[in-house]
Amino acid sequence: MNLRRDRLSMVLITVAIAMVLTLFPVPHYLEFLSPYWVALVLIYWCLETQGLVSLGLAFAIGLALDLLTGSLLGQHALSLVIIVYLVTRFRSRLRFFPPWQQALSVLALLFNDRVILLWIISLRGEPLPSPLYWVAPLVGTAIWPWLFILLDRFRGRMRQRVVR
Repeated sequence: MNLRRDRLSMVLITVAIAMVLTLFPVPHYLEFLSPYWVALVLIYWCLETQGLVSLGLAFAIGLALDLLTGSLLGQHALSLVIIVYLVTRFRSRLRFFPPWQQALSVLALLFNDRVILLWIISLRGEPLPSPLYWVAPLVGTAIWPWLFILLDRFRGRMRQRVVR
């Protein structure tokens, strides 16, 4: 039994579920409410497992997300690499806050992601998005404590399965 492989499989399962949630069809007038599921899941795993989620894994997940969503190749890869880097850099400080206080850090990370995407949009010469563009990080912040608890329970159950 390889514990690291089992943990990596947990990460990949939850990232796959996050990708499905990202691809889930939403009415056009509610698209601005869709949180960045993959980033939220990667933030959780970076906080809870030291060194398991690397920059290379974040880049590969971002490229897969780019291919699945049909966005500019490398757009999500860049944003996920930056998010994973920031979380791993400040992991020791963020880990000891309760989830509702971590939500403020998640808000900063998701806003940073939006700024990066806005920069990419402006480099491509596309028109700037509406002010509703900034709502998704707020939704992600509101979801964070609940997602943290859900993923924590999932990780606990999977750990019990491995021990048995």
